Amino acid sequence: MEHKQLTELLEQMTLDEKVGQLLQLAAEFYSEKAEEKTGPMTNLGLTQDDINNAGTTLGISGAKEAIRVQKAYMENNRLGIPMILMADIIHGFRTIFPIPLGLGSSWDLDAAKKVAEISAKEAAVSGLHVTFSPMVDLVRDPRWGRVMESTGEDPFLNSRFAEAFVKGYQGEDLKNDFFRVAACVKHFAAYGAAIGGRDYNTVNMSERQLRDSYLPGYQAALDAGAKLVMTSFNIVDGVPATGNKWLFRDVLRKEFGFDGVVISDWGAVIELIPHGVAQDKKQAAELAIEAGVDIEMMTTCYTENLKELIKENSVDEALLDEAVLRILTLKNDLGLFENPHRGANVALEEEVVLSKEHRAAAREVARRSIVLLKNENSLPLSTQETVAIVGPAAASNDVLGVWSWQGKKAEAVSLAQGVAQLGADYVIGKEAFDYFEPTQAAIDEAVSLAKKADKVVLALGEEDWMSGEASSRSDIRLPQAQLDLFKTIQAINENVIVTLYNGRPLDLQGIDSAKAIVEAWFPGTEGGAALADILYGKYNPSGRLSMSFPETVGQVPVYYNYDNTGRPYKPGSQEKYETKYLDVSNFAKYPFGFGLSYSTFVYSDLHLNTTELIPGEAITATITIENQSDIVGEETVQLYIRDQIGQVVRPVKELKGFEKVMIPAHDKRTVEFTITEQLLRYVHSDQNNTSDPGLFDVMIGSSSKDVLTQTFKLLK
Repeated sequence: MEHKQLTELLEQMTLDEKVGQLLQLAAEFYSEKAEEKTGPMTNLGLTQDDINNAGTTLGISGAKEAIRVQKAYMENNRLGIPMILMADIIHGFRTIFPIPLGLGSSWDLDAAKKVAEISAKEAAVSGLHVTFSPMVDLVRDPRWGRVMESTGEDPFLNSRFAEAFVKGYQGEDLKNDFFRVAACVKHFAAYGAAIGGRDYNTVNMSERQLRDSYLPGYQAALDAGAKLVMTSFNIVDGVPATGNKWLFRDVLRKEFGFDGVVISDWGAVIELIPHGVAQDKKQAAELAIEAGVDIEMMTTCYTENLKELIKENSVDEALLDEAVLRILTLKNDLGLFENPHRGANVALEEEVVLSKEHRAAAREVARRSIVLLKNENSLPLSTQETVAIVGPAAASNDVLGVWSWQGKKAEAVSLAQGVAQLGADYVIGKEAFDYFEPTQAAIDEAVSLAKKADKVVLALGEEDWMSGEASSRSDIRLPQAQLDLFKTIQAINENVIVTLYNGRPLDLQGIDSAKAIVEAWFPGTEGGAALADILYGKYNPSGRLSMSFPETVGQVPVYYNYDNTGRPYKPGSQEKYETKYLDVSNFAKYPFGFGLSYSTFVYSDLHLNTTELIPGEAITATITIENQSDIVGEETVQLYIRDQIGQVVRPVKELKGFEKVMIPAHDKRTVEFTITEQLLRYVHSDQNNTSDPGLFDVMIGSSSKDVLTQTFKLLK
């Protein structure tokens, strides 16, 4: 359908029909069972006409149901306008991949794109059109539960993953490729900076910091073509995002050039009232439509009030028209006018969803996401040595993590099942093992097994509900029962290897004396198999942290790209009057970019082809990496830069590039990075993105901590 035809369609719509397009309702409102929707209808004060006119829905499940709902909807729609079906497809549809924080730790953009492609394919054949992903919120506080949905603490890495996800979801031809879905980037803006790591809490930062650190990820997703943007629950400069005209009209629309659909988060429009910027639903509707929110998710401020606001000239009907036109354009971009059922296909759904091919991809991506944090020559394990696998996560299928809407734990592979697939010599207890209050019988059995084993794999971690939305934690250590278990097991067998399933960086006090620590995150459907592959050396770990692990929660937020101060921290100094703690260092236990391998990589010969950079030209930085082991391995070579003297204070280092390189045993590889003036730009106090002439440090290494350094000068 051409733009002119969409405009003509808009002109045929009544005011009620236009307002209806702005309402999004959950799946329950379209249930065949009247009793299932009567309560929700009453709670929201909706009529059947309201439901028939709602332009989008979320949470419909399955091709058969999607086809039924769309068919019934269009039979009741006077102009034959189709509905958009949306859902939270975050790290997989039915085939579940590692949580996004784990995907970030793969530093593998091709893997991320593949995850999005498979997720889109399974969702599309199941009848869905839009996913509320990627979440690109920059996060520096692991207490925040939704850190599991982020790719970490770095603007550059987040931006690259944002691009990869959007391209994977949407492909090259969204309208005609029915195995794709539209991407909705979220949450605009700065949701990940909630004070205290407490979900839905206040965000308070300067505009310069917002632009320099937090907005790049969203902009990268939009530059990649994301079709939708979701508002955030938090305030931005004192104004809730969902009613923030500057944020959406000036920054998103005018500066970023975004002409797609803006959708509120669940209930965010009505929440303008408790925020204290709207006195009632009518004022909330006025603020949201003035700000440019096109779709209201699961509240009825628009439905109840927009018509009246327009009739009394409080809101210009042109604002409603532009919102409806954007929604109609999205429906057209998805090809729904030509094919309302789009990719929904019951037969293909049976063939595609959770296919053998998709499970294999999930195992491979999970292996790439797992990070080896510590290894005192305890790993890899041998299939010949007796290994006791004990602890609450040993036989647990709770490996999916939250936001795995269609995933089923019964279809997931536990660690014990993964080890069994390898034919290893292992023993595991039969007693059920609780994460918080294990029975004495379970503990006694674990002790008995540990006494007879050569090594013990102690499988610990969080249960899935402990991270995700509304799951902030002030204490990010493991539950006390697990710390006690570690102490008990280590006392009778010192060869303890800890594996972790979790949705955030943890404070690892209490288990840091383990011989080895393996961070597996929530690794998804094939997670236990992937973890077993790592433990037994079937796969050489290559994951690198995309978010720092603190020594103690008292350091939080602790992140690598911090600003220096007038009294900088000098490790080992006896000087008291500098920025530091009295009882712990300033630095993370395991920093951004860190991760071990079964190979040994040595960096040398950092070389710049010139030490003066002229704008319009480039510097080539090369470095040699040698694998001084008998094992082929993949290394993630990381490029950091520091602006020594800036117009405003600059971070001590910033990631500006990375490359994954496979290096054979006892071989070398040279990696090359190109540095241009554009790479050195940042947001100045006048909000312009420019560079400063002067000295810059180039740092290349295996993590944000372990680097070699050279210096160059940027000329005017």
